[in-house]
Amino acid sequence: MREKELIVYRTFQEGELLRDMAWLMDHYEEAGLGENYVSGRPCTVEAVTELFYGCIHRLIELAGTYGFHGNLWHCYLANLLVNNENSYSRGCEIRGEIKGTINRAVLHDIMIFKEFYDYDFQPMCHRLHVPEFSLIEEYESSSLESRVYNTRICARICELAEDFCRDGSPEEMKDTLTHFYREYGVGKFGLHKSFRIARGALRGDTGAEGHPGPERAGMGNGASGGMRIEPILNIAHVKLDDLVGYEQQKKKLRDNTEAFVSGRKANNCLLFGDAGTGKSSCIKAIANEYYHRGLRVIEVYKHQFQDLNEVIGQIKGRNYKFIIFMDDLSFEDFEIEYKYLKAVIEGGLEKKPENVLIYATSNRRHLIRENYGDKTEDGHLPEIRQDMHTSDTVQEKLSLVYRFGVTIYFGAPDKRRFQEIVGALADRHGIEMPREELLAEANKWELSHGGLSGRTAQQFIDYILGMRNWNK
Repeated sequence: MREKELIVYRTFQEGELLRDMAWLMDHYEEAGLGENYVSGRPCTVEAVTELFYGCIHRLIELAGTYGFHGNLWHCYLANLLVNNENSYSRGCEIRGEIKGTINRAVLHDIMIFKEFYDYDFQPMCHRLHVPEFSLIEEYESSSLESRVYNTRICARICELAEDFCRDGSPEEMKDTLTHFYREYGVGKFGLHKSFRIARGALRGDTGAEGHPGPERAGMGNGASGGMRIEPILNIAHVKLDDLVGYEQQKKKLRDNTEAFVSGRKANNCLLFGDAGTGKSSCIKAIANEYYHRGLRVIEVYKHQFQDLNEVIGQIKGRNYKFIIFMDDLSFEDFEIEYKYLKAVIEGGLEKKPENVLIYATSNRRHLIRENYGDKTEDGHLPEIRQDMHTSDTVQEKLSLVYRFGVTIYFGAPDKRRFQEIVGALADRHGIEMPREELLAEANKWELSHGGLSGRTAQQFIDYILGMRNWNK
């Protein structure tokens, strides 16, 4: 097999399995016939058979990790291709086929993958007496969810593996793969909606010859001990329409996001107001509703602001639109992390990329606390600190808010609006309870559980659902 001749698709995570299978395809017939070692590997019948069983084991383990079913060898190959970030796959993501000589190099590689897809394992199974290979040819997955992909993406990769088998030529196979890149993208940014920042060691990719890939070699994002962007696997499947009320606020947020994903001018956005009013839920809904348009959300915490420039450096050249999401944003007067944020939003020498916006939520309108001093023990107010009268100091703190072009206020609902939210949520969950009784119980609940808010209403409905066996 010609895995060492790959040009564009040379570096893979889980690439060692490909290399082992290629060696088996090339040398299984030599097992026990002559030399005890071939290409540096033991070539006795026992050693080759053990390697084959080991490959079957790894394919089944990958099925448990990724949720694959059907022909696991084909799913594995498809997964290698959809996760391989290279000049061709990144160029095709979201936009579709690109032109240039790169297409000839990619077609050369797809010819090699086509050979892997069409390989007949029956002679190998017969020669090594391994009938158990049939287990991975029609594998039925368990009901457990994938630890890597959501159900929809997992199913699409398995379908892609079947599509490759139906392709009659490398050209058709290349077209099928390019269409996948156009529809879903490539790698982690293509297959996931939301991300977080992490630090620490990460297992690197393995190249076609077994050499460390760019991540392990410290050349890419996720070098050992460095900052990396990793997917959030379980994101709530909430939509903006699921949030009862706040129609004007949702429209303002949707309009700004629509302009952004459409390539028009858009603003950084600050959602502020009372706790439990759905600010964070709106951002999650935006991530879900605009995923198919190429929108991705990266959650960043306050202590990670020093990594913002590196984060932007990794995403600015991609074809996706990125929202950097900062939840519950606020600063005490002694905290200086907001200075990192100000520099990133606007004001540095390097222009913020057109494919990046910042969305933040906060319970404060002005984000940074202004300290007017505490009361003295005798109840009198002390003199106001002199620096609070300094215009420059005040303007420095307020300038952060001014850099959010769109600000949206979420106020706590009044009693009538709270009851409307409770009623709408009860109808959505199929709670058949007299409306007067439902609202009376809701009023009692909110008095001792945080007051009037959408969050309190949802918690009350969850309580009702937990206490009674309502049909949803």
